Amino acid sequence: MSTSRIGIDVGGTFTDLVLLLPDGSVVLDKTPTTPHDQSEGVLNGITQLAEARGLTVAELLADTDSIVHGTTTADNTMIQMKGAPTGLLVTEGFRDEIEFRRCYKEDIWDPAFPAPEPIAKRRVRLEIPERMTAEGTVDTPLDEDAVRRATARLRAFGVTSIAVVFLHSYLNPAHELRAREIVLEEYPDVALVSLSHEVHPKPPEFERTSTTLVNAYVGPPIVRYLDRLEQRLREAGFTNELLIATCSGGVSTPDAIGRRAVATIGSGPTGGVVAAARAAQAVGLGDVVSVDMGGTSYDICLIRDGQPELKSDWNWHHRYCIALPMVDIQGIGAGGGSIAHLVGGTLQVGPESAGSQPGPVCYGRGGTRPTVTDADVVLGRLDPGAFWSGRLALDVEAARRAVGDLGLALGLDVEDTAAAITTIIDAHMTDAIRRQLSLAGADPRSLDLVAFGGMGAVHATTQAAALGMRRVLVPKAAPQFSALGLISAHHVVDNARTYLTPWRAVDLDRLEALAVDLETAALAELAAAGVPDDRIELHWMLNLVYPGQTFDTAITVERSAGSPITAADVEASVEEFHRRNEEARLIEARSQEPMIRGIRLAATGLVDQPAVREFPPVPNAPEPIGHRRVHVGGAWHDRVPVFDGEALGPGPAIEGPAIVQSRFTTLVLRPGDIAVVQPNGDTLVEIA
Repeated sequence: MSTSRIGIDVGGTFTDLVLLLPDGSVVLDKTPTTPHDQSEGVLNGITQLAEARGLTVAELLADTDSIVHGTTTADNTMIQMKGAPTGLLVTEGFRDEIEFRRCYKEDIWDPAFPAPEPIAKRRVRLEIPERMTAEGTVDTPLDEDAVRRATARLRAFGVTSIAVVFLHSYLNPAHELRAREIVLEEYPDVALVSLSHEVHPKPPEFERTSTTLVNAYVGPPIVRYLDRLEQRLREAGFTNELLIATCSGGVSTPDAIGRRAVATIGSGPTGGVVAAARAAQAVGLGDVVSVDMGGTSYDICLIRDGQPELKSDWNWHHRYCIALPMVDIQGIGAGGGSIAHLVGGTLQVGPESAGSQPGPVCYGRGGTRPTVTDADVVLGRLDPGAFWSGRLALDVEAARRAVGDLGLALGLDVEDTAAAITTIIDAHMTDAIRRQLSLAGADPRSLDLVAFGGMGAVHATTQAAALGMRRVLVPKAAPQFSALGLISAHHVVDNARTYLTPWRAVDLDRLEALAVDLETAALAELAAAGVPDDRIELHWMLNLVYPGQTFDTAITVERSAGSPITAADVEASVEEFHRRNEEARLIEARSQEPMIRGIRLAATGLVDQPAVREFPPVPNAPEPIGHRRVHVGGAWHDRVPVFDGEALGPGPAIEGPAIVQSRFTTLVLRPGDIAVVQPNGDTLVEIA
């Protein structure tokens, strides 16, 4: 059976694709993203992969076991606020929970900073008489007539997706389940009924409400997109498994995503982070920062001990809280398409992007506003004839005119304006890294940089030098690194069950019953994805807090098949909770008795990893394929050698200033930087 796999990462400007062949080699390609229908760009890219292999699309897809897709549909839905018309049913007295936001404001210095656009306006947030106690018993029975009246009202207002968030439903979901039955009876055409105990089965109340509401809002657009994509793939001849990237760094099936579409928010960059962690380990680097610079965004993630950090409960995306485990990636609007403009006579760059349509001015597709890519072209960093594997000839003169027109208002010539644009965008990106690392208590001088994305290598050495970093790793597949990471991402089912109790009073039988329930559900989902039993790993955690704390901490607890959790296992987890608290906060709190808030299971279906290729060493120093004038390291340099990155192999080093250009990216070396190709084809740069 073939082991060919296709990874697809849809970005704001380009859709990147990777075809992994049975021998471990990869075929890279990219195509402009089609914002009106991302599936169109996906099929365009698959067509290009087929042509590169001398196959028809049907032949390629017939020989492909799985397609792993990272989609920005949910993010785009939230950015544009064009989700399904959404209503909310809540326990009586909790109608305005979503407005309180725990007093969180993105700008604490601006008292007039507006609230986010509401997903569900107040007129479609309706209260239902019902209530569960904190022990999961019925305090107030569900008023079924109230649910019917509320459904009729929501339908009259044009609502097509309904979120149901009842108090303490994570302990007893009976009222939410019955409410869904009634809604479907009264409104059989409703696109989605999203229940909080299925989306986020744990307290606190606001985080559960926000997460469920976002799920209801983005769910129908995601389902429509996946249905359209699956149909296109089936018509093209694909009959195997389509998998979707999730925000926790894993993948899931379209059916599972249909129920929990919110898990795709922020999932786009996770593939690159997963691949960056493995690439760093492969060349012996320690803790690193991964940066992904594409055409629209710049995404940053700190990777410690070989693993990207996961955050839960307090993830804010698009001004809404999403309380799911998410890879801690922070992004800013900075990329090759970031537009340079004047604000009050001052030059600013980004966050607005030219995207794929019309794109930078040099693309010749109707763009008129200068971008970072236009500035890089003016500065000689990009080869106009080799961009996008030579498929798009860059219009240098158009770029110079656009940059020059902007410079007139600043009193600068075209080259100084271009240098100013790149200086500003580099400052934005390095400041974003500093901010991310300071929040994590990390010193950039003790870290290395892993740079990928189409534009990552163009700016990486400048950023590393500004941060005091010693090394930059540029993977061979850097332009399509997120797509490559998706191919190697494991299936992940991460869920929890709530159980509130002091740890010393824990009912082990009840805890074990919850664990069995979690395991049964996770194994069923992995089986539906075609994962064999011998490829499944289970990681059990207890959610623990000190009394009065809002957010819990997931601590590993021992549990193996056929062996229930013991009192000693719980005590060991509590001890680790104390230790971790002391390490993180430098205070001792062992006089407090932690509370158990529930049990969590991360079930992983293991995917075969791409074979590591070894490239033959090259004994002689590489010969440049040409020379050109380049602005790098803050100055112009004549006759900078240009090397063909596709032809380089492990061997003698290249010293900057130099340009190493590959099919879809360019590595810019500053004076004194030394680049050495590693045995696996990746390039490690020692920063001057």
